[in-house]
Amino acid sequence: MSFSTQFSHAITRRPSVSIIRGLRAVDTGTPDLARMLDHHVAYVATLKEAGATVIELPPLDAYPDSVFVEDTALCLPQGAVVMRPGAPSRLGEAAEMAPHLRALYGQVVEITGADSFIEGGDILVTEREILVGRSARTNAAGIAELTRLVAPWGHRVREVITPPGVLHFKTDCSLLDADTILSTKRLSASGCFSGYKVVDVAEGEEAAANTIRFNDLVLMPEGFPKTRDAIAATGFTVREIGNTECAKIDGGMSCLSLRFTPG
Repeated sequence: MSFSTQFSHAITRRPSVSIIRGLRAVDTGTPDLARMLDHHVAYVATLKEAGATVIELPPLDAYPDSVFVEDTALCLPQGAVVMRPGAPSRLGEAAEMAPHLRALYGQVVEITGADSFIEGGDILVTEREILVGRSARTNAAGIAELTRLVAPWGHRVREVITPPGVLHFKTDCSLLDADTILSTKRLSASGCFSGYKVVDVAEGEEAAANTIRFNDLVLMPEGFPKTRDAIAATGFTVREIGNTECAKIDGGMSCLSLRFTPG
């Protein structure tokens, strides 16, 4: 069974009223909280449809971006790694997530270096390696520390570069199966996916690059028909979910959950 696409559990966090103050690279408008909550309900329901036991955490008003739980941890079959987010306002989110991971995992380690910064949105786990994109939120020290922490579990880390102007590495890519990656052309052109099959996101639909493969379903944001059809043409079952409000604060499908089988 593929540990990078087959999971038993997911952790999500309900959006807080403070989310309207969430970080964003470009201001495209204030998120509509009611609509976001509707999207969140659909997201959780789809994870459950895919076979997930979903742990739904309550809102954290002190952390406007806390709905994006993926940035707080890396969950592997052998254990979990608590991240150290690169945005100062988000540092406390990882500490809030740690006890929930310790309740599920026998091994939980942490990124602790004062100069280390790394967020889960920059990490793509495949069957053969862990790709980590250097970005404004993830630095060389964070990648080096992660490399040391996961080595005893048998995982190899490869550092890659996130395209200029792109928040996270996985903003522009996602894993469809053990050998297939969905990617924007601006990212795949770098050659970072050599040896993998690449499905290109349609021109003008770059925001569709961030999807989730959870067991037999691919969860993707709605509104990107060419990319949806390209994914379906390769044999995957697709579920489209509204994401317009999270997109206003740079959030995608993978950002909204931690997906794992506890070890």
